[in-house]
Order: sequence, then structure tokens, then C-alpha cells
Amino acid sequence: MRFSQDGPHRETLHESKRLWSEIVCLERAQGLGPIADPDSDAILTVVAGEIAVQIDRGRKRLPQWGSVLVPAGSELTLRNASTDPAVILLVTAPPPADSPAPE
Repeated sequence: MRFSQDGPHRETLHESKRLWSEIVCLERAQGLGPIADPDSDAILTVVAGEIAVQIDRGRKRLPQWGSVLVPAGSELTLRNASTDPAVILLVTAPPPADSPAPE
């Protein structure tokens, strides 16, 4: 896990033709999004910290180990909701359109 004062740190963990995952590390007051993919469903899980999640117009707070489904085509925005760093695991299937699929 790496954090940056310049913005969210994103690191791809696994990538195949059918699945993609990344870790997103957020310092205090950092956020990510809005992001969307018309063809990929995603599962977001909070590994550490607490985040505020907005999926389209719905909002909720997720504590550590909280999880949410992001349906394909939905717009996702997330923000760190505490003074502690937050770590998020994001898994999508199939891989996002802008992700180069491995051979």
C-alpha cells in the first residue's frame, strides 16, 4: 500500500481477460471519481478506514470491510470519510474498457 499527498494512489493487483482488480489508497480528504464503465460490474470493499461512496445518485458510508456492488454503467465516486488513510479493493468483471487485457 502506498499513499501520495498529490492524489489517490492506484495500483493494479490482478488482470486477466475476464477479471481486473486494483487497490486504491486515499489520504485524508482525497477522493476518486466520478468513474464509470458501461460493460463492467464492480465490487468495492473497504480494506482499511472509512469511505463515502456515491453510485449514481445513491450515497452511503462504508466502514472497514464494508462492500458494495457497482452495476455496469453506474457512475462511482468515493472519498475518504475519516482522518485516517483509507484502502479500497476494487474488482471488475470484465476488465474496464481502458485496461489493456493481457495476452
